[in-house]
Amino acid sequence: MNEFSSRQQHFFIPFDLNKEERSLFDRYFRFLDDSGVAAVIKKHEKNHSSKGGRPNVNFFNLFAAILFGFSSGCTTLRELEDACSHDIRYIDMMEQVRPSYVTISNFINNVIAPNEDIIFSLINKQIVKDLSVDLDDAFIDGTKWEANANKYKFVWKPVKYHENISVSFFRILKENNLCTDFREERMVRSSTITKAIDAFENEKSRFQEKQYNAVAKSLSAILVKVLEYEEKERICGENRKSYFKTDHDATAMSLKADYYSGLGSNMHAAYNVQSLVINGIVLSYYVSQSRTDIADFIPVLEHFHKLYSVYPKNICADSGYGSLENYTFLKDHGIGNYVKPQSWEGNVTGSYPESYRLQNDGTIVCLNQHIGTRVEIPWRHPKKAGGVFFKIDGCTDCPYKKYCMRWMKDIDDQTEKIFEVNVKLAELKQEAEKNLLSLKGIEIRVNRSIQVEGVFGIEKQDYRYTRTRRRGLEKVSTEMMLMFLGLNIKRLLKYYQTGKKLSFWKAPSDLEPESFKNPSAKRLSKKGEKLHDNLYK
Repeated sequence: MNEFSSRQQHFFIPFDLNKEERSLFDRYFRFLDDSGVAAVIKKHEKNHSSKGGRPNVNFFNLFAAILFGFSSGCTTLRELEDACSHDIRYIDMMEQVRPSYVTISNFINNVIAPNEDIIFSLINKQIVKDLSVDLDDAFIDGTKWEANANKYKFVWKPVKYHENISVSFFRILKENNLCTDFREERMVRSSTITKAIDAFENEKSRFQEKQYNAVAKSLSAILVKVLEYEEKERICGENRKSYFKTDHDATAMSLKADYYSGLGSNMHAAYNVQSLVINGIVLSYYVSQSRTDIADFIPVLEHFHKLYSVYPKNICADSGYGSLENYTFLKDHGIGNYVKPQSWEGNVTGSYPESYRLQNDGTIVCLNQHIGTRVEIPWRHPKKAGGVFFKIDGCTDCPYKKYCMRWMKDIDDQTEKIFEVNVKLAELKQEAEKNLLSLKGIEIRVNRSIQVEGVFGIEKQDYRYTRTRRRGLEKVSTEMMLMFLGLNIKRLLKYYQTGKKLSFWKAPSDLEPESFKNPSAKRLSKKGEKLHDNLYK
């Protein structure tokens, strides 16, 4: 018997969302209306009068469905297409219109991407209003997101090859007395080689045929290679040294997932993604090709200012952002500095403390409480811009001597120590340390690990969103915007359901401010001696 194939056709039985879901979605739609994002989408809305073929999709419904999809982990084009066909929530939201993945892709590329910043700011402003979020304490952190580069093939910037072939090129010119008026270049340009080939052709008569053919072949081969190198250098740009063949904007980076097992040798195509979080809401982001976070600190703050026309009152970030440029930016814009300096961990634990501290009177004091004053050394220049020299005497019997002078070859012969100090950087670092050790600093440090690192934990662990779906810096930026916006919407919808706002740790009133531990001279001396012996013995 044909039990499976002998099925009867039934009429479609209409059904609806339950009362709670209907109430939630009604509030969600009112939220989108209140945000003002409809005015942005309306500029791209097509004529609803269908002239045959597939009916036009309602752009407002589609935007609501996409945003809801990113809030519930439905982030790929195929997943969104499937949800609009089989998930009752999306079917209701789309009014039973089933857009294809091509329609969804075109909407994201043609409507959302060009208005990325304004859509992000409008939605977030309404979230801030509904949740009564204050913009006082902001947290910044970054992570590497693996790119959708497909093939595991990357290209390194051919600087050394370009330099070597330039040496060969100018040697050929010199040996054959060609173009003597050309100035040697560290990395010869293709235009220079072309001029040399033209000049060589004009002087063809003074060369024997065999010599002429050899030189012409060499110059042509060099021109082909230099053109190849120039193209690779153009794709890399000035600030990076690699790119991937299937995604030219992706850069070779070492991801945390295999950093420890591969000792940093496993390179992946990736993007550096920064996020600025306030009260659990992502209010700014920045996608770059940087392999470190330090250069992306100011751009993510400037992006925040561009979106909301203000800066946060306080900024907390880890030691990966502690630089003179970043500290100066915070100082100039009146932003509270809670950014850990790179020496923070060593100072807090006392395991690798700084060898000196700057005093209010312009002097420095070492670990043994000896005072150092500023000196001029005519035969020695500072290694870094803004550096000055401070001299401390009386180091002969100092218990910290082997630690402070661990990088010097002849420690026993030294009776004094000269420190190169950037006074401005030292002042800003110690201001940040003072803020971080205060009650406010303790509270803000605890919340940094909860809020901003929690955002990446939710996306990567809960949603399994460990690899981008799109390629190219601009498309990945739009994808990250939708991902962060989806997380914000998820938290808003939870508030609509439960009536509970996000709450975070508050420092108790009886909590005492922290202070740096007193370093052990004996332990530091052993560490310094070990480092010195490994370096010089």
